[in-house]
Amino acid sequence: MAQFESVTFQGAAQFESAVFEGVARFLGATFEGTARFNSATFQKAAWIDRANFKDTAQFELVTFHGAVRFKSVTFEGAAGFRSAFFHGKTSFESAAFRGIAQFESVAFRDDTDFGRTVFHYSVSFSSATFRNNAWFAWAIFEGPARFVSATFEGVTLFSEATFNGSALFTSANFQLTAGFLSTTFGGAAEFESATFEGTAVFRAAIFHGNAEFRWVTFQDDAHFESATIHGNVLLDQAVFKHPVSLGPMVCAGRVSLSGVVFSGPVTLSLAARRLECRRTHWYSTADFRLRYAAVDFTHAVFEYPLTIAAEVDPFVLADGRPVAEEVLAGEPDTAVRMASLRGVDAAHLVLADVDLSGCLFTGTVHLDQLRLEGACSFDKVPSPTHRRRWRPVWFTQRRTLAEEHHWRASQPGAIPGWNVAVFGAARIGPAQLAPVYRALRKAFEDGKNEPGAADFYYGEMEMRRRDRSHTTRAERGLLHIYWALSGYGLRAARALGWLAAAMLITVILLMGFGIPQHSPKQEATGTVPAGGGKATFEIEKEDPQNPTGDRFTGARFEKALNVTLNSVVFRASGQDLTTAGTYIEMTSRLLEPSLLALAVLAVRGRIKR
Repeated sequence: MAQFESVTFQGAAQFESAVFEGVARFLGATFEGTARFNSATFQKAAWIDRANFKDTAQFELVTFHGAVRFKSVTFEGAAGFRSAFFHGKTSFESAAFRGIAQFESVAFRDDTDFGRTVFHYSVSFSSATFRNNAWFAWAIFEGPARFVSATFEGVTLFSEATFNGSALFTSANFQLTAGFLSTTFGGAAEFESATFEGTAVFRAAIFHGNAEFRWVTFQDDAHFESATIHGNVLLDQAVFKHPVSLGPMVCAGRVSLSGVVFSGPVTLSLAARRLECRRTHWYSTADFRLRYAAVDFTHAVFEYPLTIAAEVDPFVLADGRPVAEEVLAGEPDTAVRMASLRGVDAAHLVLADVDLSGCLFTGTVHLDQLRLEGACSFDKVPSPTHRRRWRPVWFTQRRTLAEEHHWRASQPGAIPGWNVAVFGAARIGPAQLAPVYRALRKAFEDGKNEPGAADFYYGEMEMRRRDRSHTTRAERGLLHIYWALSGYGLRAARALGWLAAAMLITVILLMGFGIPQHSPKQEATGTVPAGGGKATFEIEKEDPQNPTGDRFTGARFEKALNVTLNSVVFRASGQDLTTAGTYIEMTSRLLEPSLLALAVLAVRGRIKR
């Protein structure tokens, strides 16, 4: 047995390559100079509790065959344990490292306890191996903490630990449960290329910086309930091989799931400013419950039903407490906004209560099978009245796509109010927008929302009318007439206005040219035989005479109005007319019922269910 209890080493303490065959006791020892134990071997237990290393402490390539205790030890200078081997239980509980702590390539073969340890400067466990359980509960890391390529073969607990600097777990391997329950990350938390073979628990963890999980593999459950992230969450290219329930959690910045592969069912409850799922792949069902977020699903792939729904009320934890959302207090509202569905196969997509005013749809496949539930809102046209040079321009409110806004805003002489495309957005035109409107119209019709479908029919016709590459000039001319007369059969006021104008013109023309001067009288003429007998009479009616004199009288107006009203309902009035009046009535009977039918069609389109 080697006993150095309460011993003070005033100079350098040299134990390099020493072999301690019995128990080594350095309880309460003080090393005022450098302490060198490099390549030493401890055959049995080593008790170094409450020791104080005031200068550099070197334990590189040391082999501990028995239990090791560094409880409440203070390392004032650098502490080096590179490539050391700990075969027995190891405890650094409540130790304090005031200088650099180096544990690179260390092997811990039994339980290891760093609970309540304080690392005042940087610490490195890179390439370290923990063959059994490892506890870092309540540990404090004031500087950078490196666990790069570390292997944790047992249960690993960082519960309620505090990382005030960066926490680097790049390429780390957790073979059993990895617990970061209520852990606080003051700087960046990097888990890139790490592997979690057991359950990963980040419940109630707080990330003050970015939480980076790029290329991480989760082979079992991953729990992020009540986690709060003040920065961004980056899960790009991660792989979830097990059914996963993420959240409810809160992120003040961006959550990126781009390139992630979900092999099992997914439930995501998230309050964040932005959610990116570019080229994300789901192999099973997924249910997203979101608040505040702008969602980008560009080229996402899902083979089973996927639901994105907006939550009005804050998320509630299992114990009934609402999830705190203070980090998002500056947001104007809790609405969920879709930013892009380009390249998505929407056959299995369900959107509920989301804002689609800024969503990009061009390139979406099976858009006609998209299901819209609840109050899904789209963008609107600019305010009703504007002036373009000398002529007034007015808009009837309707649902529009963000891409129509972008296209119209890019045209020369564009009216203010159309939203300009963000930098980098693809430029598209009417030829690409017409089929998008057509598909969304069918989606609304399949959902029994005829008024909503009418708006997208209007948009489709507008794009066809504006398309100079795929619509012929004759077809564009017909569409212009259809638009001008009735707004493609959707604007009842416009059709009724034209009907009123046509009736007024018909009345004026009939009073001026169609009603004869006098109603023609019948005349009977006959010949009576001289000797008596049967008399034969011929009854004739004189031709109507063109009017002369005062044509616009009350009586003539009454007759003209009677003829016009009968024409509207496609009936003959039976009124005697001049030749010009006959042609006026024929034209009226063709045009005015058509305008009335367009008005009725427009009203029906707005009230049909």
